[in-house]
Amino acid sequence: MMEKATSFSQRVRRALAAGQVEQRGIQPIPLEERTSTQYFRAFTIWFSINTNILAITFGMLGPVSFNLGLRDSAMVILSFSLISTFAPAYLSVLGPQTGMRQMVQARYSFGRHLCVLPIVLNLATLIAFCVIMSVIGGDCLSATSDGSLSPTLGIVLIALVALFISFWGFNVMHFFETYAWMPSLAAIIVAVGYGGSQLKQQAVPPVPAASQILSFGAIIASYIIPWACVASDLTTYFSPSERLTSGRVFVYSYLGILIPTVLLMTLGAAIGGAMPNIPEWEEGFGGNQVGGIFAAILDRAGGFGKFLLVILAFSLLANVSGTMYVLTLNFQNLLPVRIPRYVYAVVVAALLVPLGIEASKDFFHNVEHLAGLIGYWSAAFVSIVLVEHSYFRRSNSKTYDPLIWNTASALPSGFAAVGACILAFGLVIPCMAQAWWTGPIAENTGDIGFEVAFFLSGLLYVPLRVIERQILEK
Repeated sequence: MMEKATSFSQRVRRALAAGQVEQRGIQPIPLEERTSTQYFRAFTIWFSINTNILAITFGMLGPVSFNLGLRDSAMVILSFSLISTFAPAYLSVLGPQTGMRQMVQARYSFGRHLCVLPIVLNLATLIAFCVIMSVIGGDCLSATSDGSLSPTLGIVLIALVALFISFWGFNVMHFFETYAWMPSLAAIIVAVGYGGSQLKQQAVPPVPAASQILSFGAIIASYIIPWACVASDLTTYFSPSERLTSGRVFVYSYLGILIPTVLLMTLGAAIGGAMPNIPEWEEGFGGNQVGGIFAAILDRAGGFGKFLLVILAFSLLANVSGTMYVLTLNFQNLLPVRIPRYVYAVVVAALLVPLGIEASKDFFHNVEHLAGLIGYWSAAFVSIVLVEHSYFRRSNSKTYDPLIWNTASALPSGFAAVGACILAFGLVIPCMAQAWWTGPIAENTGDIGFEVAFFLSGLLYVPLRVIERQILEK
């Protein structure tokens, strides 16, 4: 019986391999297999991932949740995006250089066993973003049918199609992402054409306090910085041997994230700022949230407008499928059991439906709360990984020995990295501003938790890592 089961498993694997399903897991990719020179795909995959109505939703939080005007929202979006995008763009470069997935690289600072902590937090972050996107997509699809189609069914459709794309792996996903931005961008442009004349009806809020600006800035950073926790997962198959590889990957990644994020978040801020003065938009927002607003904007277009709304709903697929892909790698990193990557894709899709249904009950508050929490830990993680690479390894990718990636005794213990995070959060917590907790510092400054997490964890890591190397790595 065991022989029959084994032969069946082998036949399934051969069939999947024949269908070009990516078989490799989280093992470092040898130099001879890092052969892709289509570096422009570093731009298109990030551009596709961010060209959708998720960025519009986050931009709406400026006027809706923080009572900021369009000008102030736009300035916050631009300034925080310019700074935050550096982290994922820089770590994207390490994919071709090391051939390692992002959380495998993290083992060289957090250690083989304690790396479980950022992996678990990263899994929660990625699942949270997938849930948010599936809810937005479900609301858009529901709005096309004037509510006769349940948002739950829309969530299921988004999850299933994203599963199909992410199931195949790196090559199919990159091919899809190369073109996915085109219909998404076209639909957004047409929607703006229909509703653009109404965007000038901006509400005039009072002069904002610094706390409002910093709290909204934390939301923007929380949208961008978590991409650094998965950045090299999307670039590991690029060849590092071509001239100017690192510079090209950095520039393409930076622009691929920055351009759509700034433009679409600013559009979201304009929509959110005009919404109080346009009853149809407010009514749509009350019914199907972001999807309801776009249904109201495109109402004059009739059936064509509903078609565009469907495209807007499925514009999220580039983001959801890319996120699901890196989720599968994180599951492999977490669990010692050797389960193929594509099996985890099915598990993730199954999780999205019940979580999406629950999150949709109070969507905007859930987005705001999740985004804030995500920013704190990811800022600390990114800071430690950057300090390890730039200071202790002198930005030399050859110091990441691929032969020891899974050997706990040869890797750092991780006490320095985890200790820096824990100590930093002693000051981060008083700087947090959430609905359920506002620290004494944040009461006066607004939410500066992610800034404190980034700078303090990096500073603390330096002496702790020196001690770790002297005592534990002799």
